[in-house]
Amino acid sequence: MPSYRPPKIASSEITPHQLYLRRREFLGAAALGAMALYGAGTASAAALSAVESKYKVDEKPTPIKDVTTYNNFYEFGLDKGDPAANSGDFKPLPWTIKVDGMVNKPGTFDLEALIKEFPIEERTYRMRCVEAWSMVIPWDGFPLASLLDKVEPLGSAKYVAFETVVRPEEMPGQKGFFQSLDWPYVEGLRLDEARHPLTLLAVGLYGETLPNQNGAPVRLVVPWKYGFKGIKSIVRMTLTDQQPKNTWQVTNAQEYGFYANVNPAVDHPRWSQASERRIGESGFFGASRHPTLPFNGYADEVASLYAGMDLKANF
Repeated sequence: MPSYRPPKIASSEITPHQLYLRRREFLGAAALGAMALYGAGTASAAALSAVESKYKVDEKPTPIKDVTTYNNFYEFGLDKGDPAANSGDFKPLPWTIKVDGMVNKPGTFDLEALIKEFPIEERTYRMRCVEAWSMVIPWDGFPLASLLDKVEPLGSAKYVAFETVVRPEEMPGQKGFFQSLDWPYVEGLRLDEARHPLTLLAVGLYGETLPNQNGAPVRLVVPWKYGFKGIKSIVRMTLTDQQPKNTWQVTNAQEYGFYANVNPAVDHPRWSQASERRIGESGFFGASRHPTLPFNGYADEVASLYAGMDLKANF
């Protein structure tokens, strides 16, 4: 399960904002279509053509080296470097997502077709891990609400359940008799959370298709929640009227809840959530620390979703 460990990576220089913008202009001009092939289904990054959006925090992006080498993705191993080291055999294309349950138009959708249908947006979000570390990541993706509108949820649907792929032949963390978690990895959101404009299905980062270790080819990004809500390599979504379980809640309900909203006033049983260690950013005594903001700094946009709720009880 998640644990608070000191960083094992060296801090590196933050990408200057203007250099990043020039790089994005180059990638946009070089992109061929909505999504270039990974190349025979392998992990090779390809440029994405994305439009800028209003969703952009005024903070320096975490260096891509750190974003792609410091990861939690237990399907490839338990240590932060394991996903980058062990995901080379994973084949992210071709890819489909099944959407079923309480919808008028269930279906199985080809990811590349969805990317051509829905404009890809560039969004720079804060990402706060429950382990008290954080990053700032330039994602590329489309709103989850776009896919939900396509399948037409029934009026009785209240939640969306998500499921990750199971491929032990390509994901070594799923092999063996003793497993760290039960597979598949599952997650869930309330339907109003899933339809919120901030909620993103990411297909890339830093202007290129997602690396395997970051959840290729499609993952969930919900920036006001702890990172474990960002389920990776999604193969199924089910609309339901029952609150779904999520993997960490099933594993340890005393430490991990359904909502997982970033809340500096509610500590993890084993560490404080009042501040966070910013990966890739140097301070006087190692990685710099930032105060953690309610809802990860997105309170103005999302706090109304939880009006009247006890956020300590509904963690």
